[in-house]
Amino acid sequence: MSAMFRSFAARNYRIWFAGAIVSNVGTWMQRIAQDWLVLTQLTDDDATAVGITMALQFGPAVLLLPLTGTVADRMDRRRLLLITQLSMAALGLGLGVVTLSGHVTLPMLYAFAGALGVAAAFDAPARQAFVGELVPDRLLSNAVALNSAAFNGARLVGPAIAGVLVAGIGEGWVFILNAASFLAVCVSLVVLRPSEFVPFTRLSGRGGGSRAALRYVRARPDLLLVFGMIAILGTLGFNFPIFTATMSRLEFGAGAEVFGVLGSVVAIGSVTGALLAARRDRPRLRTLALASAAFGASLGLGAVAPNVWVYGVTLVFVGFSALSMMTSANAYVQTTTAPSMRGRVMALYLAIFMGGTPIGGPLLGWVADAFGPRWALGIGAAAGFAAAGLALAWYARHYQVRLRIDRARRWPWRLQATRPADREQATQEIAIIEVQNQR
Repeated sequence: MSAMFRSFAARNYRIWFAGAIVSNVGTWMQRIAQDWLVLTQLTDDDATAVGITMALQFGPAVLLLPLTGTVADRMDRRRLLLITQLSMAALGLGLGVVTLSGHVTLPMLYAFAGALGVAAAFDAPARQAFVGELVPDRLLSNAVALNSAAFNGARLVGPAIAGVLVAGIGEGWVFILNAASFLAVCVSLVVLRPSEFVPFTRLSGRGGGSRAALRYVRARPDLLLVFGMIAILGTLGFNFPIFTATMSRLEFGAGAEVFGVLGSVVAIGSVTGALLAARRDRPRLRTLALASAAFGASLGLGAVAPNVWVYGVTLVFVGFSALSMMTSANAYVQTTTAPSMRGRVMALYLAIFMGGTPIGGPLLGWVADAFGPRWALGIGAAAGFAAAGLALAWYARHYQVRLRIDRARRWPWRLQATRPADREQATQEIAIIEVQNQR
């Protein structure tokens, strides 16, 4: 089997992956259809209302953080996922019915978006940590990368499919299709073999909860770096629904068809980035820094694109760099975190990743309304460069890396550790795997 897909050798993982990717795509289809419904039918092209919708979708991940990670580490994750997936299916069906019947209103859609956010807040950390129970340790890095690629790829592929379907059959039927997509993951959960699960020490009733996860992360400078970069990009960079919807409708005067095509173009880059990430033996911090800088550059080029065709080309690189960064960050956190802490640490990670949207979504929506979509993209580009700069500052502090100028060489500008002992370390990534006291 190809090294890129070596985790598929595990039967449980193959089944789970197939069901989860269908469900993830359906979830993002619903989210983008919600945003388009708000922008074009429930308001008069109000990007701020789209930002509020996004905030309601992702805000519960922050508000419920003390609870969601602890539940993921304490409860049977398979059973928890069945509950959350069925809950989201019911919400999708309900929103589809009220939309098709013509009774949907903006406050009603806000209520559905918030309820979906609550269910997703419990679902996400359990789903991320569950992959560690499906494969042996030697396959964990690849499995986490593929799982992350599927999750983040759905974040970019789902809007592409939704854009096409919204133009063809309308938002209501997209919500119905999303409800049906959850059946795939529910079936996969039912047919898994628990006897083949990888055992781990489950959090007891007297466990440390989310405070233990905070102590764990504070003791890991490398995780603090990843969380900081994700906080910047999750808040101001990864707001693709606002970028794509406002650029296609407000800047280029296009409809849902072009919106769907632009989403598909992003997916080309995202799939490529996801597959390359899965080939790596282990995630590296330097990949996060390079991908963040590339994301800033490509989004900056998109902000000055003269027409929709040039903008579409830049989106290929936006998707590639964004997926490379998201997948590497997710895989790094999971593979270097103790199994008994994984659910709580991932809840914290996802709260930071998605929780920035309630701030960044309305802010960028307001910027797009007040100054134009290009300025919103410019802020996203600045976020990419800021995250890369944070990584360089971290390396400078922890590895004593400095910029050295040697004009006798062909390439005089280079980064080098100032102390010889650090030189070899400066080319490697920290892989601190520290099992701390869980109390």
